[in-house]
Amino acid sequence: MTEPQSIARNKKAFRDYTISDRLEAGLQLKGCEVKSLREGRANISDAYVRVERGEVYLVNAHITPYSKANTFEEINPIRKRKLLLHANEIKRLIGQSERKGYTIVALSLYFNARGKAKVQIALGIGKKQFDKRETIKKRIHNRDMERALKQRHR
Repeated sequence: MTEPQSIARNKKAFRDYTISDRLEAGLQLKGCEVKSLREGRANISDAYVRVERGEVYLVNAHITPYSKANTFEEINPIRKRKLLLHANEIKRLIGQSERKGYTIVALSLYFNARGKAKVQIALGIGKKQFDKRETIKKRIHNRDMERALKQRHR
């Protein structure tokens, strides 16, 4: 089996949220959007997931329109796109996201082994400013430790 072909990643999600549950969801796309994704023309840095009337939507994901498409209708690049999930997964997401401080964010957009566009979403708790600073301090400390160990083994 081949590795998933990554299209876009949301690095800000790991900085701004403490990630707990991850889930893979399909995307409802138009034909020219799929071709644009194959070119790697997507941005999900500001994307999040909204639940409306029992359905789940990806909001603020920017997929640039395919340049060679000759469609008569103009497609909005940041329109909300329906996520394809099982009913029990939707119910679980709704229950978990209604708790105080929880939100659903998009982590990555990719093509799976079968060539289907998928988005990895996760349940996240927003970090406070001091939590973000603490995470940065830990990362710098770990990097320095690794560097010291590498120097020692030379």
